[in-house]
Amino acid sequence: MWLSRSVIIVKMSESRVVVVGGGAAGFFAAITCAEASPQTKVVLLEKGPQFLSKVRISGGGRCNVTNACNDPRELSRQYPRGGSALLGPFQRFRCADTAAWFEARGVKLTAEPDGRVFPITDSSATILECLLGSARRAGVVLSCQCGVERIQRCADGRFDLELSNGTRLESDRVMLATGGCRVPAAGSLAVSLGHALETPVPSLFTFHVATPWIRELAGVTTKRVEVAVPGLGLRETGPLLLTHTGLSGPAILRLSAWGARSLHAANYRFPLSINWLPNWQSDTLTAELSSRRNKHPARLVVNSALSPVPGRLWERLVQEAGVPRDTRWAELSRSRLHALVQSLTNTNLAVAGKTLNRDEFVTCGGVRLSEVNFQRMESRICPGLFFGGELLDIDGLTGGFNFQAAWTTGWLAGKAMASGI
Repeated sequence: MWLSRSVIIVKMSESRVVVVGGGAAGFFAAITCAEASPQTKVVLLEKGPQFLSKVRISGGGRCNVTNACNDPRELSRQYPRGGSALLGPFQRFRCADTAAWFEARGVKLTAEPDGRVFPITDSSATILECLLGSARRAGVVLSCQCGVERIQRCADGRFDLELSNGTRLESDRVMLATGGCRVPAAGSLAVSLGHALETPVPSLFTFHVATPWIRELAGVTTKRVEVAVPGLGLRETGPLLLTHTGLSGPAILRLSAWGARSLHAANYRFPLSINWLPNWQSDTLTAELSSRRNKHPARLVVNSALSPVPGRLWERLVQEAGVPRDTRWAELSRSRLHALVQSLTNTNLAVAGKTLNRDEFVTCGGVRLSEVNFQRMESRICPGLFFGGELLDIDGLTGGFNFQAAWTTGWLAGKAMASGI
């Protein structure tokens, strides 16, 4: 036996489901299972001091619950890893189903123009209270500061769980929803039951750029740029934010998500190209700048920003093109005009590292998707074992997509665990 004699053994004759992990996927699965099978005792275990910690801090405390995208195929394209596997599940539990679930429990939601959906209160506390209240009303037994040290599947198909508080549970079904594998050890329970892990690496991170003028412009935002990593085939468009450490914003986060593994392999040191005016063709841009020499010959080039480039950024890009501050349009030579076009469409920077939100960041990697039946979220290797959320090798872009994967996989696992007993 792998348990000492001092361990208390808790046995029950009733059917039992144990969900390991008190995050979004774990809560949704526990509630779904308990509501679908009231006679089943559902226990939810969280090793940390509080439940739903990532929900609590997400979106700066606003909680981006889901996205307004309701087309399963389009939704699945928002996942650098796991999109194909999620296509079927999204046809069964969509973003609209998530919204309806929360609204049926008194949570009013609102969609922003970019598709992100938040509680109308703009507070994650609203979502926490809904999930905690729903779990309690459904009879889910909630236990925090109670991790699982080991799991063993018995000959009769049930599971023995050794808990960190010295107790031991027997269960008919177990779900692992312990979150992203920031380190391989975080997936050790799945591995102990026969599963393999895809190597975890960070996704959705910002870029360190040491270039002084980038940091001097911290706080400047652009509505749409194109960022690319030459040689790696990575290219994204979207808003960009200049920070005191480098670059952030949706364009950078999308690039980091799609390039998570290749950027990790490059040790997060690589060249980055920025086109500040992706809607302009080079020859059209050249013609527009040339026309300014005729229309506004006496104006200073640094004071004539081309929309939508912010004024402070324009001034710096003019200087980076080698154009002196006191240059007027009439004095702009052909060679310096060409250099300005290059500065606007192909600014080259050296990325020298990454920054992660310590509590909120997403990882790619986790339980190998081929080992999971996505109709039920059940293990193909260990019957009675279920998975959900970021423990799987699934990660989405920003915009509520990671939470939607958690709700969908949790709902499917909860339904399957309820019907399988």
